[in-house]
Amino acid sequence: MGPGKSTARERILAQWRGLDLAPLEKIARNPARSAADLIPGVLKGLRMDGRRSEAEIVKVWNELLPPDIVAHAQPASYNKGTLFVNVDSSVWLSEIVRYRRLEIIERLRHSFGAAVIKKVSFRLG
Repeated sequence: MGPGKSTARERILAQWRGLDLAPLEKIARNPARSAADLIPGVLKGLRMDGRRSEAEIVKVWNELLPPDIVAHAQPASYNKGTLFVNVDSSVWLSEIVRYRRLEIIERLRHSFGAAVIKKVSFRLG
């Protein structure tokens, strides 16, 4: 049943009682679960592992790369081995893609491994 919908039985019982107890009865039918049982599902729904990995990448990016690159390019997301990096201007995008790309990839692979950083995609953004 969707929210707000009730069966004929529930409507008759509510009318007879003078009070609709259907929501409370539904709650009583579902046994309580401990927080320890719920937390893994909640964390998975929030993608906490992925966010922690992304935060680690940003931290290493800021410490590992030269300040001029860090000032103009920042990791935006990570998906299946590809790191997506936003660059703030077309001039810096061209500079990074043409002259600094291999240096950046090598430094990141040295820190995280080639299996983690398979590709780096730079984009204006």
